[in-house]
Amino acid sequence: MKRYFIELAYNGSKYHGWQIQPGASSIQEELNRALTTLLRQEIYVIGAGRTDTGVHASFFVAHFDTETPLLDLAQTVYKLNRLLDKDIAIYRLYPVASDMHARFSALSRTYKYYIDKGKDPFSYFFAWRAYPLPDIQKMNEACRILFEYTDFTSFSKLHTDVNNNNCTILEAYWEETDKQLIFTIRANRFLRNMVRAIVGTLIEIGRGKLTLQEFRTIIESQNRCNAGTSVPAQGLFLHAIEYPEPIALKE
Repeated sequence: MKRYFIELAYNGSKYHGWQIQPGASSIQEELNRALTTLLRQEIYVIGAGRTDTGVHASFFVAHFDTETPLLDLAQTVYKLNRLLDKDIAIYRLYPVASDMHARFSALSRTYKYYIDKGKDPFSYFFAWRAYPLPDIQKMNEACRILFEYTDFTSFSKLHTDVNNNNCTILEAYWEETDKQLIFTIRANRFLRNMVRAIVGTLIEIGRGKLTLQEFRTIIESQNRCNAGTSVPAQGLFLHAIEYPEPIALKE
């Protein structure tokens, strides 16, 4: 068996997230179908993580195993893109060692959340318009508090199938452009709904509804009910995934 990594991006607007779900369309299901059709064998792809309904990925990685080596990777990418819908794009396909895993071999993941400062018809499906706009300086002060903790139960969806809610946050900051506020967060792992819950809580700080001390208390309570409301999915993008180097095998 040969193992391949596949790099892709997707507009998640019409999908119920990455993972296959009964009676709902998913990116994983579409990719399985396209690869199975193209390679004429049953293919099951494993993703680097699970994005929720309506969340996008400007960069995503999955892996799959195949019984026969792929002789022309560029041609395979071209044919896959022909088979897939316009909102899923395959960028790259390359062989990796058999013990490389799209999810478990990842060192970190980076998410970005986009907030429009005004009405913009061209980013309507890819950003959230928040009014009134929050204070970015206050939110960045709160971001620095995140580095002091590892248990983020307060920002996790309840009743998930994980062993613990510990994450190491490596980066977290807001920046401002002419048209948007952009939140970037990088960590070794993320809990379900974690980024959207953190953003929702930071916005309450930026609007003066929570203090920095109250933010600490929320984290330490390990109670999702104490944190802010999750922001809408359309503004969230999985932006980058980091792996050990070198990752690709020579063909």
